[in-house]
Amino acid sequence: MAATNIEVWQTGTVVEAESVTAETRRLVLSQSLPKKAEPGSHIDVMVTINGERHKRSYSVVDSSEDGLRVAISVYRAPQSRGGSVFMQGLEVGDQLEITQPLQNFPLRVGAPRYVLLAGGIGITAMVNMARVLHNIKADYTLVYAGRSRAAMAYLPQLEALHGGALRVHVDDEGTALKVDELLAGVDPKTELYMCGPIRLMDAVKRGWDARGLSAPNLRYETFGNSGWFDPEEFVVRVPRLGVETTVGPGESMLEALEGAGVDMMFDCRKGECGLCEVRLLGLQGTVDHRDVFYSERQQHAAAKMCCCVSRAVSSETGARADATGERAVVTIDV
Repeated sequence: MAATNIEVWQTGTVVEAESVTAETRRLVLSQSLPKKAEPGSHIDVMVTINGERHKRSYSVVDSSEDGLRVAISVYRAPQSRGGSVFMQGLEVGDQLEITQPLQNFPLRVGAPRYVLLAGGIGITAMVNMARVLHNIKADYTLVYAGRSRAAMAYLPQLEALHGGALRVHVDDEGTALKVDELLAGVDPKTELYMCGPIRLMDAVKRGWDARGLSAPNLRYETFGNSGWFDPEEFVVRVPRLGVETTVGPGESMLEALEGAGVDMMFDCRKGECGLCEVRLLGLQGTVDHRDVFYSERQQHAAAKMCCCVSRAVSSETGARADATGERAVVTIDV
């Protein structure tokens, strides 16, 4: 199925709301303009953070056959910028603006073999894909990695449905996922779909390239907010516009620039499309590249960054600014 990204906004009404883990809440939304969500779909929603409206994206876990309802799961991340707090506060009967399901992570039916890899809340992008592959009796393996079983959303349901096709890796049980071992079992005809933290996806991409596997057979979707370092406050300057503003740990550079009155270009807000890239004129600190748009070579060049997700930190060793007393400073042109 081809990617379809025409935004059709509608009203979503919460018809079910329940916690599936201590950190994850499942929301079922009725759509005023019904449309079935195909595997790999997501919806965009408008959330209110400190009185301002922002767009956030959530993978569709499942939808009804008639398209009247879609289900998403919202993980309350420690470094949340506020969207998950708003979403987790919704109750049955609440309404919000949502798009019809959008598709930019399509499942191609017909591959000889599949591996679906989910890290943490990345499982939300894989649940529907795995269900479809199970129903059509495809040759597939669903790999689910997490910190603890208690934190792994939908694990009991996945175990019941997929049986031996499911491989579970749990950090606190000493069975953490080893990427090299996973990729050693992947042959050239296997398609691998993954969603998870940037470190996991980076390790898989490196290993995939090292084994000379086909690039089109590796497909992924990113969280859009996971990085190599914890988020910290930093300063961004735009000399051409005479703008200097502070980017707090709970907001993106894009949001901070918008708040300072800079007219920005953007689309995905997940570090995938590259439309929000800015040119680096100066840097005091280190760029924490959180995008999947740039190649490893481009990221190391530190000439540009995707300001919707990427950040700056005061030290590449991970020492936080509040410990060193120094903040990173990024000078850019937009």
